[in-house]
This record gives sequence, structure tokens and C-alpha cells, in this order.
Amino acid sequence: MPSTNGHGPKRAILYTRVSTDEQAKSGYSLAQQLEALRDYAAREGFQVLEEVQDPGQSGASLERPGMDHVRDLVAAGGVSVVLAQDRDRFAREPAYHYLLKREFEEYGTKIRALNDRGDDSPEGELTDGILDQLGKFERAKTAERSRRGKLQKARQGKVLAGPRPNFGFGYNDRRDNYVVNEEQMEVIRRIFREVGAEGKTMYAVKAAFDRERVAPPLGGRYWSLKYIRDCINEDVYRPHSYEEVSALVLPEVAASLDPSKTYGVWWFNRRRHETRNVAESGPDGERRYRRQSRVSEKPRSEWIAVPVPDAGIPREWVDHAREAIKDKAKPSANAHRVWELSGGILFCGECGCRMVVHTTTDRKRGYAHHYYRCAKRNRHGSQHACTHGEHHRAQELEESVWELVSGLLKDPARLRAGLEKLIEQERAGMRGDPERETKAWLEKLSKVEEERRNYIRLAGKGYMTDDDLGEALAELEDTRATAEKELKIIRGRQAALEELERDRDTLLESYAAMMPEALDALVPEERQQVYMMLRLKVELSRDESIEVRGVLSDSLRGPLEDGEGLCESELASASTTS
Repeated sequence: MPSTNGHGPKRAILYTRVSTDEQAKSGYSLAQQLEALRDYAAREGFQVLEEVQDPGQSGASLERPGMDHVRDLVAAGGVSVVLAQDRDRFAREPAYHYLLKREFEEYGTKIRALNDRGDDSPEGELTDGILDQLGKFERAKTAERSRRGKLQKARQGKVLAGPRPNFGFGYNDRRDNYVVNEEQMEVIRRIFREVGAEGKTMYAVKAAFDRERVAPPLGGRYWSLKYIRDCINEDVYRPHSYEEVSALVLPEVAASLDPSKTYGVWWFNRRRHETRNVAESGPDGERRYRRQSRVSEKPRSEWIAVPVPDAGIPREWVDHAREAIKDKAKPSANAHRVWELSGGILFCGECGCRMVVHTTTDRKRGYAHHYYRCAKRNRHGSQHACTHGEHHRAQELEESVWELVSGLLKDPARLRAGLEKLIEQERAGMRGDPERETKAWLEKLSKVEEERRNYIRLAGKGYMTDDDLGEALAELEDTRATAEKELKIIRGRQAALEELERDRDTLLESYAAMMPEALDALVPEERQQVYMMLRLKVELSRDESIEVRGVLSDSLRGPLEDGEGLCESELASASTTS
């Protein structure tokens, strides 16, 4: 290791860091830091070995690509000093600063900042330590002051302006509340009208927007289903009466509102955002960092309501849209992917059992492979065991099914015939006239309630014993339970029929009207939704042949493209995770 005791050359590494927030708020730039460090190094006669930058990195952790590189350079030897403009450029936590100092000392390297106040003496170290703690205290106090200031502003009924307002709104001149952007808001109103008033699905709205080239609010070409769902659940678009808003805000805020108007509600302090760097090994074995963000919802008691202008969307549209999507399950993301054929679509052609998903991981190479397999495979000693033990590659199987189904969507006449046949079968399965049966069972429930009151009145007058009353009420309870059960069945069948009719319209109006290239570009979540609307059932045999049923008058059949599955023995060497 070259000497660093004052007799050898003085070699320095210049280190600069700026977080995204610092750069955005104060222009605390890397270029400004580098200029100051270069001037200092030139005055002190340092030979600059390397200039290391950490753009957009927080000082709250040492997990930074640039700092890792600095530590590697120091460990290689020959570095006299690592220079930074301020002590908090190395780290905002005094303990991290101390760790770096001790680590660098082992290699004969000093850590220096242009704002150091002390020297290498114990007194100097004490001075810098006190200053570090004072700096940490000041930062915490500033952050807390800023947090409380934002809370107070929101309690005063003011919107805190961010990078972009909710779509459909703009900021007023003072940037402390919203004004309606009519052009954008028409798009939002269309979402609520089609889902809440016309009964269309979110997928139908998305498909229509994409087909008509309606520009997505967040950029890009295609609309996000998550964005549409979030819009429907966003209170900023739902009209609230003066009384409802008054119950959520301070009296002085309520006093500034017009009692004859309705308002949307913009919530502040609703979510907690956490971001950190996660270290992982790259393909070349080097350490790399991946930014990991986590968003969690705070308790509702901590939310602060801010009244904003009414979006002009009927309340019944909003409420009906929310009711329509509340039970819609989000697509499965097992093993960080959407399994298009899960959820009751893919079945074993041998035993009829549902196929389950399976992932294998090659730990050495870092590869993951995804498969479908029969849930009853290799149940040794069980009379219900299935001999279908092959693992079928998910991507190949999903592409084969989609090739068959997309061909159907490209033939609207055949699609319509199959859908109408399925609807007629659903109607045929309903017993009698649903409306007449519903009315009859409702009348039965009303009669049960009337008889219950009469029995209680007779018992009160002494015309019935307690035992007689108990038996009579038990019989009425059985009748009531039967009536409610039958009503539930009738309403369920009616709802299923209505949903089937809506899906028919969506498939014919949206997906079947797509250009072939747009249809082939559908993402896995959309493909899965198409399968659900088609009531698709796919049977997969051991010989890799697939049989697709659903709205089709005859089944679709086809082989897998590659025709290659994997046996259990081929997976024995892999590490598996279900």
C-alpha cells in the first residue's frame, strides 16, 4: 500500500451526493459541489484519483452505488482522503459517518468535508460529533415543522399542490385549491356514466379509450385498469352535500362554503410513502441497487378533508359504479406474474381437476420458469390420484389458448351466435317467470311477518301457551328462511343473466371491434377478463392437446406450439416455490 503518512503523494477522491428532493427544492446540484471540491483540491495540492457521484440518493442510508464504489477504491489502497462539500453528503446519520471514518482509517484514509470545524484531536472529534448531532436535530425539527405546516394548511381547507392535480382538475391562481378542467373532466364523467349508469365493465371502458386513442392521464398509449378503478373510488369526483362536508371540516372552513352547493372531497395525509434501496447481485456478480417503494394507507382518523369544486358527476353514477366494481377480484400476481388461465379456466383433461400454478427457480442462474400442473398429480396411495404428472410451460400454453380464442374474437358473427346460445341456456335454466316468483315470495315474507305479530298478540292475551308460541314461531322461521333462500337464488340467476348480457355487449362492442394488431396486444389481465366473459373452460391433456369450451357451439381444439411438457424427473434438480 502506498504511503499516506505525509511523505507520499496526496491522492483524493471527490464525492458528491444529492437527493431528488434536495435537487428539486433547492438546486443543491452535483455540479456546484464538484466545483467547490475541485477548487479545494487544487489549493491543497491533492491529486484527484476519481470523482464519484451519487445522484438522486438519500443520505439516510449507506446503500448507495457511488458510496459503494468509494469504499471499494479506499479498500484498494493509495487513497489519502475522501472529500465532500458538507459532512451530511457522506451521511445524514452521525453513526454512519462514524462507521465510514473508522473503516477508512484501517486503510490509512481520512474522511474530510469542507465544513469540518474540528481537527484530528479528541476535542476536534467531539466538536464535529456535537455539530453532527445538532445538524440531525435541526433536520428533524425542520421536517416536523414542515409536516405540521402542511397539516395546518389542509385543516384550513387548502389543497397542497403537488406535481399534478387529479385528472379533470387544475390549480387555481393561488395553487391552494382546484378548478374544473372541463375537457379532462368529460373523460372522467364518461368513466362513471359507462360503468355506473350503462353497466359496462372497466375493461370495456379501457378498451374503448384505447381504441379511440383517448390520451391516458399518466402518459403512454394505453389506459390502466388500476387507474380507472382508483378514479371510481376517489372521493374528489363524488358530490357531497354541504352537511356532509361540514361534518368533516373545521367550523371556519364550513362557514366559507355555500350551503346550496355540493363539493368533492380531496383527502390529505391519507397515505404513507416509504422508499429505500434494496441491494441485489447483478448477472455479473456486482452489487446493484433497486429502488423499492411501499405505499400504505394511514388510519382514516388521520385523514384531513379539503372541499373542492363539484366535478359535475351525478352521485348515483358514482355509487352505482363503486357497487359494480367492489367485488371484482384483482388479477392474481403469483410469482410476480399474471396467470391468465387461473381462477377456474384451466382443468386437467384426465381427471377434471383444476390445474394449479407452479414456479421453479434456478438459484445459480437466477432464472424462474412458470408452469401449470394438475393438483391431483402423484397422490401416492390415493384412489383419487391423477396420472397427469407433467408440468406445462405457462407462456407456451397461454399463447396457444389465446391464438384459438383471438381467432373467435376476429369472427364477430360466430361470437354473437355463441353468446346468444349461452344466454338462452341461462334463461332456460330459470324456473317459471322470475318476476312473478319474486313477487310471490315477497308476499310470503310479508305474510310470515304478519302472522308472527298475530301469534305474539294472542300469547300476550293468554290465548297461547309459551310452548305453543315457540312452536308456531319456529315454523314461521322455517318458512321465512325458505322464502329468503328462494329469493336469493332467483336474484342470483337474474344477476348472472344480466352480467352475461353486459359481457356480450362488451365483447361485441369493444374486443370484437378491435383491429387484429390491437387485439394481439392485449395484456394478460385483459386476456383473462375476456376468458371470464366468454365463460371459457380449457381442458389440457397429457399429450399437450387442449380443448377450449365456453360460448362456442363447438369446441376449439389445438396442440401446444412446442408440444413439449416437463416430467417430474426433469424438475428434480430445480429449487421449487409454489
